[in-house]
Amino acid sequence: MSKPYDIVIIGLSLSSSWGNGHATTYRALIRGLQTHRQRVLFLERDVPWYADNRDLPDPDFCRLAYYHRVEELVERFSPELTTAGAVIVGSYVPEGVAVIDALGGLSLQSLHFYDIDTPVTLAKLTRGDEEYLAQRQIPSFDSYFSFSGGPVLTRLEEDFGARLALPLFCSVDADRYGPTGEAHRWDLGYLGTYSADRQPVLERLLIEPARQLPHLRFVVAGSQFPPEIDWPANVDRIEHLPPSEHRAFYNQQRFALNVTRADMVAAGWSPSVRLFEAAACGTPIISDVWAGLDEKFPPGGIVLAQGPEDVIAALNDLTPAQRNTMATAARRHVLAEHTATARAGELLTMLGGGRDQIRPSA
Repeated sequence: MSKPYDIVIIGLSLSSSWGNGHATTYRALIRGLQTHRQRVLFLERDVPWYADNRDLPDPDFCRLAYYHRVEELVERFSPELTTAGAVIVGSYVPEGVAVIDALGGLSLQSLHFYDIDTPVTLAKLTRGDEEYLAQRQIPSFDSYFSFSGGPVLTRLEEDFGARLALPLFCSVDADRYGPTGEAHRWDLGYLGTYSADRQPVLERLLIEPARQLPHLRFVVAGSQFPPEIDWPANVDRIEHLPPSEHRAFYNQQRFALNVTRADMVAAGWSPSVRLFEAAACGTPIISDVWAGLDEKFPPGGIVLAQGPEDVIAALNDLTPAQRNTMATAARRHVLAEHTATARAGELLTMLGGGRDQIRPSA
């Protein structure tokens, strides 16, 4: 084997963004790690639904390898796992409980968990659902990196036994997202995989405004939406949009809509990668409301919407100059605080034991 890997990540998917947001998050983070000269190996379960929809089968910023069974993961990759500076297991890894138990039998230098679904994970554990993580396993991690910040970090330590819970928010690759000057095709757009708990909010903040504003154009991009949804005639549908097309998609909107899953709204402090992507593109954002959002975006950098009337008012009343001021403030903040390079630097600091430098800003 060549030089040991700095970090090995076992995650849901890096190769395919179909039906999941994990791939986008991992791609940005690992590209950021590459700028810090880190050698990364990403291990992904080879499953047919991702194998048939791979939009990044051969990344140039890390090594990507596949496995079919938990036993194969350990047998084939134990040299890389045991010599790596850190091993990170992600949320929603197939047979995640068995994977973590198998890793516990190896002499790893350090083992960490990266939860890109923290509020969902904790809600599942509270119900006794251990689909990809068992509560008994949480104290075994050297650190628990969380997609969500705020009070959930204290809960992870005090109620679930995490040794060290630290925020690792999503980020945006600043080299791949930015203004393009394209003409607007849509007045409001949304990008996200279907989720039953998000759908009522999408109905309230996009579908109902579309019904009331038939002269405007709307778009929803994302997979797995049920066929019975009654889309207004002025709402375009895109079944799947690979990350390579996200930049153009955002730039063709007057406003981008952010909608958050119910568990994440309840927990707060859970910014979606879509927020950072849209802001980096200079697209004004309309978002649902949750605790901590005002800490991730500057005052006046985002429109907060409770109902369709708030969306309609923004679409009808905000002038181009007001939209530009809002978008500029959000873009400046994201490029200063939420780039992939910055987030990778935070991860490396935390892996080095730098809790005090990270935790207070959670």
